[in-house]
Amino acid sequence: MRADAARNLSSVLRTGARLLAEDPSTSMAAIAAAAGVDRTTVHRRFANREALLRAVFQAKLDSAERVLDEARLTEAPVPVALHRYLEGIIPVSREWPVDTRRMMQKDPEASARREAQSARLSTFIQRACDEGYLRADIDAAWARAVLDALVDSIAHRFPAVDPPQAADLVADAFLRGLGVT
Repeated sequence: MRADAARNLSSVLRTGARLLAEDPSTSMAAIAAAAGVDRTTVHRRFANREALLRAVFQAKLDSAERVLDEARLTEAPVPVALHRYLEGIIPVSREWPVDTRRMMQKDPEASARREAQSARLSTFIQRACDEGYLRADIDAAWARAVLDALVDSIAHRFPAVDPPQAADLVADAFLRGLGVT
């Protein structure tokens, strides 16, 4: 792919993610205009809004997969892996703000990928429980929901907080709030 075509595709995907998260009925023409490309450029690559949305979800899943791999959730000490995960996933959440639950209903392959990623994170949370980083009276599923809510909150309600500081804040709130005293 030529460099300009790659830049255009990246711009369309990122702009599409942002606009479709704000309004799922955003037109392809509006996405093209906001991305700074011609409408035919978008239509040449994506047959319709659903095809663009599928590509956005795949890009988000690809990014999340890299974060999970780089966090070393099964090897690194729990606090280190948690911070690595947070420092990576907060920018992913900001860059790809679309809600993956919408795609899960329409794309079994994307759904399976998302479920596998979710299972990896749930296994990590269970590891944190098993290794005594979280209180014994805390249910791992609830701890996971709390972590997801903290990530969503810092990523979208506080976008000016840079990822390392955001990771510090979330890790501290998570480990102190649910951790052993």
